[in-house]
Amino acid sequence: MRTYADAEAGRHWRATVAAAQAGDRQALDELVAGWLPLVYNIVGRALNGHADVDDVVQETMLRAVDNLGSLRDPDSFRPWLVAIAMRQIRDRARRRTATRLDESAAPEGSADFAELTVLRLQLEGQRREVAEAVRWLDDEDRQLLSLWWLEVAGELTRRELAAAVGISRQHAAVRVQRVKERLEVSRGIVRALDGACPDLRELTARWNGRPDSVWRKRLARHIRGCGYCGDTRETVVPAERLLVGIALVPVPVGFTLSLGLGGKTAAAVTGSASVGWSAKVLGALTKPAVAVTAGATLAAGGVYVAVHPPEDPPPRTTTVPTAAATTAGPRRAPVPTPSAAPSASASASASPSPSATRKAEYGSVVDAVDKAPDPDTPPGALPHRPEPGITSTGGAHAVMNHRGDAVTLSGRGYVLVRWQISPRYRSGSLVPPSWTGLKGKLFHVASGGGRRMDDPTSTTDATATGMGSAATGYTVLPAGTQQMWQNEYFYVDGSVTLTVNERGADYGVSVFPSTWDAVEKDIVTGPPEGAVRYGLVRDTGGDDTPVPQYVTRDTPADPATVAQTSRV
Repeated sequence: MRTYADAEAGRHWRATVAAAQAGDRQALDELVAGWLPLVYNIVGRALNGHADVDDVVQETMLRAVDNLGSLRDPDSFRPWLVAIAMRQIRDRARRRTATRLDESAAPEGSADFAELTVLRLQLEGQRREVAEAVRWLDDEDRQLLSLWWLEVAGELTRRELAAAVGISRQHAAVRVQRVKERLEVSRGIVRALDGACPDLRELTARWNGRPDSVWRKRLARHIRGCGYCGDTRETVVPAERLLVGIALVPVPVGFTLSLGLGGKTAAAVTGSASVGWSAKVLGALTKPAVAVTAGATLAAGGVYVAVHPPEDPPPRTTTVPTAAATTAGPRRAPVPTPSAAPSASASASASPSPSATRKAEYGSVVDAVDKAPDPDTPPGALPHRPEPGITSTGGAHAVMNHRGDAVTLSGRGYVLVRWQISPRYRSGSLVPPSWTGLKGKLFHVASGGGRRMDDPTSTTDATATGMGSAATGYTVLPAGTQQMWQNEYFYVDGSVTLTVNERGADYGVSVFPSTWDAVEKDIVTGPPEGAVRYGLVRDTGGDDTPVPQYVTRDTPADPATVAQTSRV
């Protein structure tokens, strides 16, 4: 069932594809940057991180760019692109023999895609088990799984999956079921190998440690007849339930995408300013030289190399951004020495605190930069607003990781927006999500999650916070924007759409319809229970309660253009 958010995202990409076909370089830039993670995940999982992944991704995106003009219906761009990726995966399999595959495999000690999935998405428990079980599937099964995984995660539809493989939906259902059965067998193998069965240790003494179909069948036979390995004390959750809403594995930092562009598209690339890639860097395309900047290389003469790091990324220096650093002036406050720890409560700025704006009528902005409370300061009383209930187009748990992802909330009640900042994959300037099409009222009621995002996160690295570290770089808020907490709670009385505007830093948000009881429980959980700090209550119970930045009653074509200091 298509949701409002799906429709909005579809309209956005339809317009972007059409503009790129017409020669708009900015649209082409956004198109490639927006869909590269999907292609990378399909190819990476199908080839399980093989050394050929980069080449297949390159070839897929090259063919998509070269043939974009032949796409008749912009609405079909996603299945068209996925089909191109699957053809390149199959072509690569036909070109390579098993011997050559082994010879060209990833260097010893490097991570395969299963390991990357676990590490980059921080998977634990049975989700980790599913990711590691993929190693035991045959090449053909992994190809289909790369699509089914994304279908379950909400990135593809069953119709698109079937079209990409070139089979009917009925046949796709049969093949997916077979892959799921083999995946469950493989999960059992992963569990058993983590156990301490003496018979299994003896059986695997002759195994070289490389998963393959022969050993999968051999180990599966042992597990079926072994009371120790077959004794699952934990309820095994079906894979599709574990994968719902899981994020795409981020494209690695430093990933280089070289696209040879010609004709009309190449001319478009050297035109106006770029969205995701620096105009200064793209300008190098017109010069007879090779330029290296922001981790990317661009060469003149028709070679177009994608800049994966964000526009205007922060330098990797020994500096730590604080709430004060987001006011006018430098983006981050210097750390006097490498061993100096960032302050748990960032310095207050000259901007008015929320208490100074609470006497204003509805329409005041919550995000005046303020000082974080001390870790042992309990929160104030949380007013209890009416909560008949909230409906969400993203369901009970909407996960949004990409620019243009959106969810519409309607009704009356509490909503949790949970932040996941990943500067180790992509640091840079953060463009916060925007609230658009507001009908009624929207309040910011509390902050929780046990920490603010600029709280220290390491006992060994004094520069490390939830926003990054000196070693990885930082996610940096726009000047004057209030620092986020891990959990931010809002109250909706009407309807509003929240849209992710990610361009610079790598981040995601999860959106949950919530309750007053859940908010209260979160914010009163503090240091005695092991959290960094108690929560912070902003709700006064009246119309002087602050509202978020980046909120408007309008529905702009690009939600990223919503004013930072909104008045509603």
